[in-house]
Amino acid sequence: MMDHLANTEINSQRIAAVENCFGASGQPLALPGRVLLGEGILTKECRKKPKPRIFFLFNDILVYGSIVINKRKYNSQHIIPLEDVTLETLPDTLQMKNRWMIKTSKKSFVVSAASLTERKEWISHLEECIKHLLTKTGRQPCTEHAAPWIPDKATDICMRCTQTKFSTLTRRHHCRKCGFVVCADCSRQRFLMPRLSPKPLRVCNLCYRQLLAEKNKEGEVDRRQTEPIRSAIQGYEPSSGDDSDKSDDEKAEQWPADTEFYTSAVSWSSFHS
Repeated sequence: MMDHLANTEINSQRIAAVENCFGASGQPLALPGRVLLGEGILTKECRKKPKPRIFFLFNDILVYGSIVINKRKYNSQHIIPLEDVTLETLPDTLQMKNRWMIKTSKKSFVVSAASLTERKEWISHLEECIKHLLTKTGRQPCTEHAAPWIPDKATDICMRCTQTKFSTLTRRHHCRKCGFVVCADCSRQRFLMPRLSPKPLRVCNLCYRQLLAEKNKEGEVDRRQTEPIRSAIQGYEPSSGDDSDKSDDEKAEQWPADTEFYTSAVSWSSFHS
């Protein structure tokens, strides 16, 4: 299908139509060899509540955005390289059925289709494109993925201390490492995770201690590897890079592992053939 549609007039027209719907707020999508394979509306699990989103599957990227006027105007465009995507089928919940998770190194989220058949089609086409790309580039499948954010309504209390109750005045926050819903006291720390952002991100106290321990362990390995070089250089005085001696005695209870967090009759348009 991809070879058949590449560089055809109908494919160019379809891609131009998608670009036109996103307008000036979207990125150019037309590239030599790029093919628009299908499109449809999926329900995306967002922080506040599930929301319909338009999705476009190309042979190398997945594009989605918010629906202003269906088939006419979309905004908040997101572009995901398919080489970075891993899929995971999820069980149904009372709120959402036909669910699966789209996992990437920068962002992971749950979507659901209007029917089981539609979910199978989406996953089948996505997996085919991902396999084709990885074979073409020689890359290995991505193994590190960002944690999906637990929806706000999944809990009324902090998922770390299990004491703080959320209210209008007591805000919910999300740990960027584990995705848990936590209170301000349990997420005062920031940690630099270059894979997610060039700036330090909010993390819960438990994840902060784990990340700090991993960083210190890596630093110790580096020091051991460079020690022979240091001792060979006369007068070498290593500087101290440890500028953090913060400790945290906050409770770090794990949220029950069997809790279902991820929670839609939405129309859909078929894949192009």
